[in-house]
Amino acid sequence: MRARRVPAPVLDAVVVAVSLLDVLVHEQSGDPLRRAAALLATTTLLLRRRLPLAAFLLTLPAALVSDALFAPLAALYTLASLNRHRMLLVLAALVLAACDITWWNWPSPGFADFSDSADLIDVTYSLATATAPVFLGQLVQARRELSVRLAEISRAREYERELLAQSVLAKERAQLAREMHDVVSHQVSLIAVRAGALQVAGPDAPTREAAATIRQLSVQTLEELRHMVSVLRAAGSRPTELTPQPSLADLRRLVDTSGIEAILHTDLPEDLPAPLQRAVYRAVQEALTNVRKHAPGATAVIRVHHDGDCVLAAVTNTAPTRPALLLPGAHHGLAGLRQRAALLGGTVTAGPAAGGGYELLLRLPLRQTP
Repeated sequence: MRARRVPAPVLDAVVVAVSLLDVLVHEQSGDPLRRAAALLATTTLLLRRRLPLAAFLLTLPAALVSDALFAPLAALYTLASLNRHRMLLVLAALVLAACDITWWNWPSPGFADFSDSADLIDVTYSLATATAPVFLGQLVQARRELSVRLAEISRAREYERELLAQSVLAKERAQLAREMHDVVSHQVSLIAVRAGALQVAGPDAPTREAAATIRQLSVQTLEELRHMVSVLRAAGSRPTELTPQPSLADLRRLVDTSGIEAILHTDLPEDLPAPLQRAVYRAVQEALTNVRKHAPGATAVIRVHHDGDCVLAAVTNTAPTRPALLLPGAHHGLAGLRQRAALLGGTVTAGPAAGGGYELLLRLPLRQTP
């Protein structure tokens, strides 16, 4: 769990308060110069984030004339955490240490005697005190940069995982495209060829007409299959639109080539939104497919019209006149129609009709919610 950071204004208030406490503890002599320098350093801490170098320089007088060192040390820490110039930081630490070991007594300031072991200990302590905020600030800066690098690495890994997933999906789609082309396309092509031969050499007109319908449907299926294969093989590039998409203008051709005795009644304008037109087309297509599979010899009536603010598409078929053939199916057609209708704010109902038939009803609102 990531720790919450203290807000900057709160942290600045705490730093100023600690610096004021440092001034009260170390400046009890009543010297106006020492007190003014210490208070100036404390006030300057409010500028340490925006002007770190200037804030540090303004705190040096406090280190030179007083014993209140918290403000110069805090300013040096901020400078070290925001600055990358190592020589500047080394020079700043040396200047702070020099101010600390100098006893200001104008016009005769006092300096440490390096030959005296006691003064040498004070010098070492001052150097260590001035160096500590530099190292701490550099450590915080390195931690901040490391966090940024880790975030970049995490984003890069996430991007690599997405690329890997897309690559795997592209391979699967390419394999599916090959299977569709090699197996399904071959079988449908064979059906088209056999239907063409039967259309030419059929013994009677009904047989030749049925063969022509089978051949036309096979050719249409092959065209759609080739487009689907090209879409699957386009994986890895920009999204490919499944074009051309069917519309209400294609309903007549769909009914005429369905191989079913069907009557189409429609009064919808052709300027309806494209998603509504596709949904109506797919509903009629699924209903006619189910009639062919489950109700051989039945007739169908397709009604597509307005009903207030809704579009209704109803496909009703009579009872079958021949036994239904066992054909493979995944039973996903109606489920897909219901999902498509739900996305458009509509519904799909299907069930038995009077006289042993079956009815599919699609209801969609004309006004689509954005």
